[in-house]
Formats: sequence, structure tokens, C-alpha cells
Amino acid sequence: MGKLIAILLVLGMLWQPARASDSTVNLQLVRTIGGGIANFSVDNLGNIYLITSSNQLKKLNEKFDSIGLFNDVKRYGSIYSVDASNPLKVLVYYKDFLTVVVLDRFLNARTTIDLRQQNIVQAKAICQSYDNNMWVFDELDAKIKKLDDNGKVLLESADFRMLFEEVPNPSQIIDADGQLYLYNSKHGFTVFDYYGAMKNNYSITNWKDVQVVNSILTGSDSNYLYRAMPQQLLLQKYKPNINLQDAVKVLTGNGLLYLLRKGALEVYAATK
Repeated sequence: MGKLIAILLVLGMLWQPARASDSTVNLQLVRTIGGGIANFSVDNLGNIYLITSSNQLKKLNEKFDSIGLFNDVKRYGSIYSVDASNPLKVLVYYKDFLTVVVLDRFLNARTTIDLRQQNIVQAKAICQSYDNNMWVFDELDAKIKKLDDNGKVLLESADFRMLFEEVPNPSQIIDADGQLYLYNSKHGFTVFDYYGAMKNNYSITNWKDVQVVNSILTGSDSNYLYRAMPQQLLLQKYKPNINLQDAVKVLTGNGLLYLLRKGALEVYAATK
């Protein structure tokens, strides 16, 4: 918890405008990492996880030194996503094969979870749970399900088709602050407790690359960076001094902003 609070304080500096009426965020390029990067993730220790165009997963530390490589590039097809919210247990998801490979902090494979063994045959959103299990949204059953490392379903929500007129099929699931956040760019955030009961719905739409830290929601689009505190009915937008038009992915963390474009990852720090 202390690390999360420290990260949030640094993020607060990143988002803070220079003047009360100034909505500009000034960023300075720290590092450009090339090599044909297709996707990436970061953890709360400053490590960066790079998915290359050749389907390798590389781990860099906070000094941008290479400290790990996962190179099983053929067995399950292309890597769809990486969840490194727990640096000691990294989830690598292969959506085409509905397979999750669980890695340790050195990127050694610990176990493999085949979602099809639980009759989950369509899912694009998974994430780690607070208790080191895994959440997945089963698109055909329209349910949130929690699975253990053996792939066993531990619990599941009610059928979303009974809760919503139109099922908010999430593109992201985030376990944070004692709650489960599902995000769909058309419907916004739908928030559940850990037993699958809906708690809130925030109609914050058309964001991408959403994150949640201490109940603060962040995201971006092709022009702005956003920060929302729904409990305070506060939504802020900030115009960076860098181009977001061709950004493939944007994340913040560890006092930095990470921006993927044209096969290269750019790392920025806020300037005073």
C-alpha cells in the first residue's frame, strides 16, 4: 500500500498543471527504446515489459537494463496482453489460444492455464486478482469469473444479460482498491465488488489505456490525458506538449509517462 501511495503522489505531480488555469502538461523525453516493439506493460517497481514484433517478451529494470527474456514464441501464437500488476507473478495472455502462461519475476514459466478447459471459449479481458488468482470475463456466458492457477473457477458473477440491456463487454479488467473495474469505451466504467455484485457505473467513455490507482481513474485519447475522481464528481483533462495522434498505447506510472508509437517506446518525465 505504501508503494501505491508513493506512486500516486508522483503521478499527482505529473498531472498537476503549471498554473491553476493552465491545462498543459510539459514532458521531457528521457529515453527511446527501439527494436520493433508491438506492445508493453509496466509494474509498480519501474520494470518495463516489452512485447516485440517477433513475439518475445523482454523485461527491463528502472535503469532500462535488460533483466529477463521469455522466448516461447511459437506454441500459443501472438501475445495479446501482459499483466504485471504483481511483479512476482506475470500473466501472459494468448487470446487466440485462450491460454495464460504464468511467469515468475525472472520470466520463467511457472504454470499454464487453458481457459477452454473451463468452457471459456471467448475472452479478451483478464487480470490478476488481489489474492493472486485471475479474473476473466467470459464473453459467451457474459460473466466475470475468478480462476485459480489450476484453471478452476472459484466464483462467478450473475449473468450480465440479466443486469444490463446491452452487455458492457469490457476491453480491460482492473483489480484495484478492493474493487473490480471493467472498462468498455462505449459504456464507461462498471465497478463490482469481489463477489460479482455491481457497485457503481461511471459513464466516462472513449478513453483508452485506462488505469486505476487509489480510486483515481486515468486514461487518454488522441488529444488529451485524463484524470477522474468520480466520488468527487471531478474530471480533468490535460494537453501534453507532445503529439498523441499516432500513439499506440499510453501508460503512466513510477512518475513517468510511457508512450508507444511506430515500434518504439518513448519514456517521458514531467518538467517543472
